[in-house]
Amino acid sequence: MAASGGYNYRDATTQRSSFKVDRPLSVNSNPKSAVKSKPLLPPRRNSTGSIGGGAAAAGAASKDNTGVPGRVRVAVRLRPRNSDEMISDADFADIVELQPELKRLKLRRNNWDLDTYEFDEVLTEFASQKRVYEVVAKPVVESVLEGYNGTVMAYGQTGTGKTYTLGRLGEEDTAARGIMVRAMEDILADVSLESDSLSVSYLQLYMETIHDLLDPANDSISIVEDPKNGDVSLPGASLVEIRDHKSFVELLRLGEAHRFATNTKLNTESSRSHAILMVHVKKSVKGRDSALSSQNVNSHTVKSLKPPVVRKSKLIVVDLAGSERIDKSGSEGHTLEEAKSINLSLSALGKCINALAENSAHIPVRDSKLTRLLRDSFGGTARTSLVVTIGPSPRHRGETASTIMFGQRAMKVENMLKLKEEFDYKSLSRRLDIQLDKLIAEHERQQKAFEDEIERIATEAQNQISEVEKNYADALEKERLKYQKDYMESIKKLEEQLVMNQPKHDFEKVTNGPKDDKSNVTSSKEICRLHVEEINDLRKLLQRETSLRKAAEEETSNLKSQLTQWKRSEAAGNSEILKLRKMLEDEAHQKEKLEGEIATLHSQLLQLSFDADETSRQLDRSGLGKVGGLDSLMTQVRHLQLKESGNEDKASIAKIFEQVGLQKILSLLEAEDNDVRIHAVKVVANLAAEEANQEKIVEAGGLTSLLMLLKTSDDETIHRVAAGAIANLAMNETNQELIMNQGGISLLSMTAANGEDPQTLRMVAGAIANLCGNDKLQSKLRAEGGIKALLGMVRCGHPDVLAQVARGIANFAKCESRASTQGTKNGRSLLIEDGALSWIVQNANNEASPIRRHIELALCHLAQHETNAKDMISGGALWELVRISRDCSREDIRTLAYRTLTSSPTFQGELRRLRIDN
Repeated sequence: MAASGGYNYRDATTQRSSFKVDRPLSVNSNPKSAVKSKPLLPPRRNSTGSIGGGAAAAGAASKDNTGVPGRVRVAVRLRPRNSDEMISDADFADIVELQPELKRLKLRRNNWDLDTYEFDEVLTEFASQKRVYEVVAKPVVESVLEGYNGTVMAYGQTGTGKTYTLGRLGEEDTAARGIMVRAMEDILADVSLESDSLSVSYLQLYMETIHDLLDPANDSISIVEDPKNGDVSLPGASLVEIRDHKSFVELLRLGEAHRFATNTKLNTESSRSHAILMVHVKKSVKGRDSALSSQNVNSHTVKSLKPPVVRKSKLIVVDLAGSERIDKSGSEGHTLEEAKSINLSLSALGKCINALAENSAHIPVRDSKLTRLLRDSFGGTARTSLVVTIGPSPRHRGETASTIMFGQRAMKVENMLKLKEEFDYKSLSRRLDIQLDKLIAEHERQQKAFEDEIERIATEAQNQISEVEKNYADALEKERLKYQKDYMESIKKLEEQLVMNQPKHDFEKVTNGPKDDKSNVTSSKEICRLHVEEINDLRKLLQRETSLRKAAEEETSNLKSQLTQWKRSEAAGNSEILKLRKMLEDEAHQKEKLEGEIATLHSQLLQLSFDADETSRQLDRSGLGKVGGLDSLMTQVRHLQLKESGNEDKASIAKIFEQVGLQKILSLLEAEDNDVRIHAVKVVANLAAEEANQEKIVEAGGLTSLLMLLKTSDDETIHRVAAGAIANLAMNETNQELIMNQGGISLLSMTAANGEDPQTLRMVAGAIANLCGNDKLQSKLRAEGGIKALLGMVRCGHPDVLAQVARGIANFAKCESRASTQGTKNGRSLLIEDGALSWIVQNANNEASPIRRHIELALCHLAQHETNAKDMISGGALWELVRISRDCSREDIRTLAYRTLTSSPTFQGELRRLRIDN
């Protein structure tokens, strides 16, 4: 950002006169005038998810975890005379006299009288930068590292050494390093960059506008306050993570270069803005297990659900612009406007300090952005150290006296220090995700290896079977060919022998002539013998071939048996694959379940921590403990809520009945303290969710108490939970009549008209929707504004609210249709008379399935009464009925719409006129 006029950007390395080391002083001193003050904010709760008992690690938490006292510590530092003062004030003595050993400062009123003041530390002009850091800032830095917020601030007249004390970089002389640099050195030495985080923002407040010194283009940063605990944040500011000391020094140099400064008569380099350094520390706590881990989960889950504990703290170092008198500084033009803005912001800060010191009922914290930024530093929860810088010149006695009085008033302010610890659920979720991913990857790898092995074994088995079948076929073919060849050769031999024997026999017959009978018989016997031998040979060959065939069949049977075994192995492998796939699906389901459990545990922890801390403090402050048994009763209920939350809701309800008693719980609904009533109505709502408890609640007067809460309470949470409990009770027909008789519909209508929260409207709409389903209550419900209330809640536009409204209209239309069919009702529908038809038609094709389904049913029920037909035609409902009869995804609704259209003469006539086929 360019400077205008006579401005220049500050160079943090400008040489200034050095200070010498003074003798060491005591750090722990308390002034006699210390007075406890009222904080800028009401007593502040721990941040969301904080742990009440974490202060024991720091050794400073009170027994009730509401914080520990911490008075603002103030040190005064005297600047040595500069060259101008040595010349102009050479004949005058210093205006102040220091007594560092007594921690006193004497201010000369005149040549004879002195005013004496006491401070926590008195630093002479010879005190070193190291000494200043150790007595002013080091206790604050140590508290920040223990988990508390801390503030170090410099206040004083322009030119008295505030920037030298806080922001000196000490590049040429390391002994001249200021508080900012030394504080970061101690913080970096204590944190672990692997498990902890450290980030910095550097800002300036110039002319009531917050500028980012690390990003000059960002010159209009807004202040955001948390409505729950009042914490102040600057979401638009740059937040730079620090990894080492060198990078931090570079950021300081960059910020100082962009800070506004100008030359005045009192200071050649006068700051024209308030510089604010914010150091955010997030530190893991070693050796601390979650107290929640031992509750509500089984032993297997406990192992993996131990979220780490982290401490979040913030160190703010504020270099205020110097206060100045216009006649002395010579400011004019734009410089004069700057001086006015500086003095106004410092004046606003002084007013807040005065109000705190005097325990005023009103703290003007919103008069300036400076006081808004420092609201936690004075009267808040931070440990604060203030160093006021003064000069020795008698010419500036008024400014010096004003600075001293500012420090005296600041010493009367007492803060309530609070340790901020919380569970790091994000880290736990990341760790579980990593473990789950590893398990899934390992499972997939094993599954793939198993599938590959099964495929390999199946392939080998198939190849072996194919090879065996081929070998068997080849062997069988060879044997067949061999036996066929042997057979053919045997036949051929027999034929050759027969051919050879026939000529020989003929020749013997011709040569020898006729023989006697005896010779013929001998020849015949010989031939028979030869034939018998041939037959025996053939039989042997046949037996051999038969045995070979049997062996081949046995081998074939063995191969078939092996093939069957391989197929069984393959089936078993496929079964194992299916089992592994099911295991993978179970692992994915378990992951989703774990994520849901983490979210549930987180929300329960946040709610219980918030309720316990807030209710305990409210009970202590309002004195409710004096009422007999109330404090003990709330402790029992809260203990049961903490102990039985999670998967044991039914056991929790039984123990609440057994140990606390329904009458005592209902008596808390009438307590004066709002937080007590919130706890009680939540317990009653949980009990009303069980059908077995509803009759007991009504008999004990719980319904009357819930309706009275809707009437008398202005709290949105009470309205939401009470309406939900009434909705549960309204599911019973007997309870519905009791609700109507006790004016419940009027109270629900009033709650709907005044409510803005979608969840509250959803509960109210659900209760009215349940009442709409009672045939006996139709006229009374309409007369008391039930239908108007339903239609009025559509302004919210939330899908859940619209679904409950649509359900109530469908229930009402169904009861009217039933009454018309039974002949107990005549005339138009009350819904149409109250103007509900237009909204029904507009939402008949709503994208949300629950809304669309209820609206379609309502249209069908309205159309069943012929008296409503003309109004529905003129209102455009006929077209929606035709669409429902054709396109509705539910067959029963589609059939009902078709039957209604075809049975109505009015609708049929209009369809014929429009030439629409149904």
